[in-house]
Amino acid sequence: MKYRTMGSDPVTRREVSVLALGAMLFGSRTDERTSFEILDRYVEAGGNFIDTSDNYAFWLDAGQGGQSEELLGRWRRSRGVGDEIVMATKLGARPLAPGTSYVDNAEGLSAKVIRESAERSRERLGVERLDLLYAHIEDRTVSARETVEGFAELVAEGTVGLLGVSNHAVWRVERARALAAAAGLPGYEVLQYHHSYLRPRTDVPSDLWADGTLGAATADLLSYLEAEPDLTLVAYSPLLKGGYVRPAELPSDYDHPGTPARTKVLGEVARETGATVNQVVLAWQLGGRFPIVPLAGVSSVAQLEENLGAVELELTEDQRVRLDAAH
Repeated sequence: MKYRTMGSDPVTRREVSVLALGAMLFGSRTDERTSFEILDRYVEAGGNFIDTSDNYAFWLDAGQGGQSEELLGRWRRSRGVGDEIVMATKLGARPLAPGTSYVDNAEGLSAKVIRESAERSRERLGVERLDLLYAHIEDRTVSARETVEGFAELVAEGTVGLLGVSNHAVWRVERARALAAAAGLPGYEVLQYHHSYLRPRTDVPSDLWADGTLGAATADLLSYLEAEPDLTLVAYSPLLKGGYVRPAELPSDYDHPGTPARTKVLGEVARETGATVNQVVLAWQLGGRFPIVPLAGVSSVAQLEENLGAVELELTEDQRVRLDAAH
């Protein structure tokens, strides 16, 4: 395993494995025995960066979520896991009532919600401090200042370490970070967005924004990250939920001329390296021009083993140039 540093403050920064493990479906679609086997193997391989959310996986039973955090808490207790494992979770998108969703009834990002939701997550996970806490989705009903101050209070109290943000417009991220910096408060240092080798159309209407998605790593976001070297991008769904091995299942927003061109080069590089297409995608992210931590969920130890194989895969400069140039 390889590692990289997230965060700039010596008090809160963490060394994390370059491959993060997504636990979204642990405790729900992925049963407890399988989830524990995956977690055990990930840690055995040197992995120490596990990602969840307080709303996972509410959509499977029309509930409010919490199954993933609860399972991770049981795993931690049964294995005697301490702060050597970095636990990241999110708040803001938990439905306030069963049968609703983050689209029509999200908990939001008020100072009250931030405090109460973080406390529930700490209890479910069985930790004294959340190593990394994200603002999961935008909340346009409260001021950015209230959200910034709400998160900062928890950092000051020692119940939260690093702060992160996901699925926000870039201008909102910068506004929040500027407010925090002006007030001498901790700000977002980890950005979690969808990023993969194949590029989706970002103008397709989404549930949260009629003009397109706010959750994808657009050119604006990538240029922002390149200009801010202290920030880290955590890339969710890097393997497109199996879309690289089941192209027919790719969402409609990948149906554009760039997809066949990039798929062709990806296949060529996979054959040249003797690696799988999934491994090439992860290796391409890991060796990019600024820090990217792929966040991949798996439903079996075999899938995890494939992903782990990408950590040592080194692409040549020529292969990177060809992958980057395809469009």
